[in-house]
Amino acid sequence: MLGTGEEHEPGVAPRDTFATTHWSVVLSAGHPGSPQTAVALEALCRTYWYPLYAHIRRRGYGPEDAQDLTQDFFARLLKENYPGQANPAKGKFRSFLLLTLNHFLSDARARATTLKRGGGQTVISLDSEAPEDRYRLEPMDELDPEKLFERRWARTILDNALARLRAEFVSDGKAAEYDVLKAFEPGEQKTLSYADAAGRLGVSESAVKSMIHRLRQRHRELVREEIAHTVATAAEVDEELRHLIAVISE
Repeated sequence: MLGTGEEHEPGVAPRDTFATTHWSVVLSAGHPGSPQTAVALEALCRTYWYPLYAHIRRRGYGPEDAQDLTQDFFARLLKENYPGQANPAKGKFRSFLLLTLNHFLSDARARATTLKRGGGQTVISLDSEAPEDRYRLEPMDELDPEKLFERRWARTILDNALARLRAEFVSDGKAAEYDVLKAFEPGEQKTLSYADAAGRLGVSESAVKSMIHRLRQRHRELVREEIAHTVATAAEVDEELRHLIAVISE
């Protein structure tokens, strides 16, 4: 289980780094004509499109309509300058996105037709994997759309941190080391003993335990950094981390 990380400082982003977080990217995207607009929209779509898509699907829309609406939402997010109306000091990035999406869906239902994919606007490639292929893997439980969004948001945070962790090992030429150590990550089914891991890596069991400790600590730091991208101030990181833990523990 992830801890809040309050006992160590490396994962806490300094306050001055918040100028370039996802939340500030949302705000910068609210300025029409800004050279960062296209980049900001792409970053938003790449990171948050699936939690929003899953939310729309759970609201009762079919696969094609959900894809259309997800594209339309991000387009209108800029065109209508929704981010420019947001106050980063009030509400977190995920809350802003969900609130804005729900308003958008209410407007979409009021319209006789919705903007169809490619209707004169640039279509952003959301993912190489078909959205519905991922949605079919969602558990058929009683989660309401908001709860599903929260769960997918939390999973996105964790997946991004895990991808960054592996990329760091690969960059350091330690991909094989990561493939052994990842079995000891919290939540993973333990398929290796310390002795087995030591044998594969050619080190002592004591060395393996130290490597696992560093792996877990770095993973916690990366989770905190990902969360820092979704809040306005460093002080909110621990609060949001506690919320994430509560969501994935349900």
